[in-house]
Amino acid sequence: MYLDKFKLTGKIAVITGAARGIGLSTAEALAEAGATVVLTDMNPDLLAAATEGLKAKGYDVDSEVLDVTDVKAVQAVHDAILARHGRVDVLVNNAGIAISNHPAETMADEVWNKVIDVNLNGVFWCCRAFGNTMLKQGAGSIVNVGSMSGFIVNRPQEQANYNASKAAVHHLTKSLAAEWGARGVRVNSVAPTYIDTEMNKYVYEDEEMYRHWVGGTPMNRLGRTDEVASVILFLASDAASLMTGSIVLADGGYVCW
Repeated sequence: MYLDKFKLTGKIAVITGAARGIGLSTAEALAEAGATVVLTDMNPDLLAAATEGLKAKGYDVDSEVLDVTDVKAVQAVHDAILARHGRVDVLVNNAGIAISNHPAETMADEVWNKVIDVNLNGVFWCCRAFGNTMLKQGAGSIVNVGSMSGFIVNRPQEQANYNASKAAVHHLTKSLAAEWGARGVRVNSVAPTYIDTEMNKYVYEDEEMYRHWVGGTPMNRLGRTDEVASVILFLASDAASLMTGSIVLADGGYVCW
């Protein structure tokens, strides 16, 4: 009875920013749970490699190139997926960027706008497009990838743009959950800590950064992409059927301190 709640057999799941990192791990997690997964990403080469890699493992996957900041492209990709698969049951808004080490008092407009455009506007465009279909279906689950940075101010790097964007994603999640809950659509977020990816490996060579990032985490390590993907799978599945508007920290205890 309980293990079956985690299964996504027969479900259609769409993931943004799915070519690598948390997005790719999430694609494998949802596919392993039985879903047909549509990977989307703005990098066509990485997307093709990720898609072929999952197909080689025997998973049922599909792909669409997508820049989430292009609202017309979001709608066009939504329409193409709907035409091809007939429905959408799960949406994971994972696409996001960080542009750090920009003090607020000297941050350029384009640095602020680029992060907000991807991390907040892109999430909303996708929620609106795919949420409309879920509302018509009377069922659906949306998982937004927020961040512990939506709860705390990171250090030593200055990143008011990133922190504000992720706090906004958390409150957008709650707002949509409140609007759509009675109509069968659940909206939740996961808020990860620093994740051990190629992009973050430099922390092991930076004593000051390591002291704050790893030393500031009770578990004394970075997170893994599969650990975040596991939380997303839970939130996407019927195992979390009573949860909407929740922001689930997966932070190794970072915000405890």
